[in-house]
Amino acid sequence: MSKQHEHGQWGEEQACAYLMEQGMEVLERNWRYKRAEVDVIGKEGKVLVFVEVKTRAYTSFGRPEENVGRHKRQMMTDAAMAYMRATGHEGEIRFDIVSVVGVPERGAEILHFRDAFFPGLGSEW
Repeated sequence: MSKQHEHGQWGEEQACAYLMEQGMEVLERNWRYKRAEVDVIGKEGKVLVFVEVKTRAYTSFGRPEENVGRHKRQMMTDAAMAYMRATGHEGEIRFDIVSVVGVPERGAEILHFRDAFFPGLGSEW
């Protein structure tokens, strides 16, 4: 496993711990549909939440959350629709981004962007 992949997994662990501390129930991790992957699928009350986790050691080349572009948002939307069909969920959904900056030796700064984007509008979060 590459160091970059290990670092990304560490970031996802940090994000999941944070989300659970905030009261989110984590239903799935790394859920795949075709070529799309959703890092975390959770539930807050009756709201189904699809979360993209972005991890960086440093912000020298920009913030992690800045790397969730139009293509990634579309892939997440496609995967979310497939998940809803598979589970029969017909209620409210939300798309979040969790940004993790740090390394295991230093700890992590975590930012949670709730309602980061709305599918189909091409909007920037």
